Amino acid sequence: MTGTIDQRPVHDGHHSVGELVGQATEQLSRLVRQEMTLAKVELSEKGRRAGRGGGMLGAAGAFAYAGLLALAGTGVAALSLVLPVWAAALIVTALLFAVAGVLAVAGRSQLRGATPPKPERTMGSVRADVAEIKGRAHR
Repeated sequence: MTGTIDQRPVHDGHHSVGELVGQATEQLSRLVRQEMTLAKVELSEKGRRAGRGGGMLGAAGAFAYAGLLALAGTGVAALSLVLPVWAAALIVTALLFAVAGVLAVAGRSQLRGATPPKPERTMGSVRADVAEIKGRAHR
């Protein structure tokens, strides 16, 4: 022997600091990837539900619009019994624009207070993960 020292790690049930840091880094990386996957799944579920609901609301709006046009025609026909047709049409048109203005103002105020969708389950899971990591770090 020429006096060389065996530099292999001694494993007596304990891991070196480098091994522990490597394991922690790998586990944290895996945890972050899993949380991101959960957030994507949750937001895509909410997106699909919102898409279906939006489609149904769009169809309902189209039918309501057709009904409104028929009602406007009926209003013009009824008013034309006592007024000239042009005056009856003008009154109904002004009324429709007034309703549209009120709805636009109300819709705008609703959108100002709207918050973007959040993945609540994922956020709760991340909070629990952080609390667990903090708890283990203090041991």
